[in-house]
Amino acid sequence: MKTLKITETPSNYDNLEQMNTADLLLSINNEDQKIANAVALVIPSITKLVDALAERFEKGGKLFYIGAGTSGRLGVLDASEIPPTFGMPHERVVGIIAGGDTAIRKAVENAEDNTEQAWLDLKEHNITANDVVVGIAASGSTPYVIGGINAANQNGVLTAGITNNPGSKLAEVANIPIEINVGPEFVTGSTRMKSGTSQKLVLNMISTALMIKIGRVKGNKMVNMQLSNGKLVDRGTRYIIEELGIQYDDAEALLIKYGSVKKAVEFYNK
Repeated sequence: MKTLKITETPSNYDNLEQMNTADLLLSINNEDQKIANAVALVIPSITKLVDALAERFEKGGKLFYIGAGTSGRLGVLDASEIPPTFGMPHERVVGIIAGGDTAIRKAVENAEDNTEQAWLDLKEHNITANDVVVGIAASGSTPYVIGGINAANQNGVLTAGITNNPGSKLAEVANIPIEINVGPEFVTGSTRMKSGTSQKLVLNMISTALMIKIGRVKGNKMVNMQLSNGKLVDRGTRYIIEELGIQYDDAEALLIKYGSVKKAVEFYNK
């Protein structure tokens, strides 16, 4: 008989359909409040991963997230936010989901059960030994993710695994296991809830800390953000005003000319 995974254990609540709306929401919120504490316990593992990533990024390395379903979507989301937020090229942080881009919106049947496909997907992005692969799987047993991590290990690529089942297969095979025990879900087995939220928190920590360590933030400002809309141009202009003490129009002109807060400030201070 198989041991029941934490992510499959029964909810702490029952008869959900009999709850009124306020009780449903309060109960979900009560469960959500446990997530940050669970994440705090794995900060040593996250630290190890970020430091290893920073070292490899300085050598031109890349960060890959691989996952299926909710976990895959969260990896794609985190990766997609790096270029606009930190001005990094799209190919430096890449999210790959089982089933391809179609699976971001719609489930692709049996995609997560293919143990060979993740490595084929990674090779399309010219993966090298300087790169890092982070597998994301609440269950810790997704074949697509396990297969990708195993293949990366065999090819000398550093691996990490984010899972909500301590002692899972993913934790066993990843070089750096990040095991977040958030307990049973509010709706039994619905890992899009607490497990997914914990994964999002950890991904935020990994990518943000990495970008800070490699110099994409100054002080507490996103000085390399892409100027893709009026709001961001205004934000960047205010950053320059704060840094240089010049007038708004002059700051905006500098920003538009040089394309980033960092370059504008560097030019002004020459």
